[in-house]
Amino acid sequence: MSVELVEVVRSGFRECVHRGSVVVLGPDGEPTVSLGETHLPIFPRSTNKPMQALTLLRLGFEPADEVELALSSASHYGERDHIELVERLLTRFGFTEADLACPPDLPFEEHARAQALAAGPRPIYMNCSGKHAAMLATCAVNGWPTEGYLAENHPLQQAVAATVVELTGEPETDLGIDGCGLPIIPVSLVNLARAYARLATADAGTPQRRVADAIRAHPRVISGTNAPDLMIMNATPGLVCKIGADGVHAGALPDGSAFAYKIEDGGDRARMPLTLAILQRMGIHWTAVHDDLAARPVLGGGARVGVIRAIPGIL
Repeated sequence: MSVELVEVVRSGFRECVHRGSVVVLGPDGEPTVSLGETHLPIFPRSTNKPMQALTLLRLGFEPADEVELALSSASHYGERDHIELVERLLTRFGFTEADLACPPDLPFEEHARAQALAAGPRPIYMNCSGKHAAMLATCAVNGWPTEGYLAENHPLQQAVAATVVELTGEPETDLGIDGCGLPIIPVSLVNLARAYARLATADAGTPQRRVADAIRAHPRVISGTNAPDLMIMNATPGLVCKIGADGVHAGALPDGSAFAYKIEDGGDRARMPLTLAILQRMGIHWTAVHDDLAARPVLGGGARVGVIRAIPGIL
């Protein structure tokens, strides 16, 4: 069963609780914390993007720079710099936005979203458009058809599935469909954490390490203004991490210690307090600024009247 992980306290009253499952691994790859259903499969959602980016490198995709590699594993916020990067990547390989098979969307970041409302949703605004652009580029490099590149039996998606199986150590099972339309393989939290540890500790210059280093160096490219991954990686040197929709998060430190969790109700407000509590359990020590992120305020009439926090002692 899942366990209580994060609580919302208002005026001294415990108003809400977020349940879920979390695993923390030591540098040896064995769990030091295991709460809830850590060995049962979940959909990793966008936490699988670094594994997809690794596949593209192995298949011959060569990004123009480290920023473009980070973009290929991004859940970007659709801000102007993100859109320009996606356009640059598409153009470099002879594609346009019309070739993207991800669904139309609006930017996630509120100012970019407001500016885009009049024109309406576009595929390039979708947070996965960087990954889709890199997949189109990989098809071009290999001479594969771009029509139907989302299909489970397309050689690109078969290669992605093989990489996920390799890094997680779990056998391929029935696939689901992710929000962007791509196939997605269920994996357990413990093996998702181990996959991130393998990326973070890979030898310098390997495709695995190139992906990890690009994410570490460009956390804004993979996320956006005030995004959890941006704030957490800026606060934690050497950390490589990636959020996934519906309450999933995974990451690893350079020594191979790693974490993965799933918030049962998918609630985003539980994400930052839980992630910072996990990293503190992994030996990361915070300043007062980070303490504010770990205990998010609950407001009443514009004043702080409570807190959103990891349940004391849970980790």
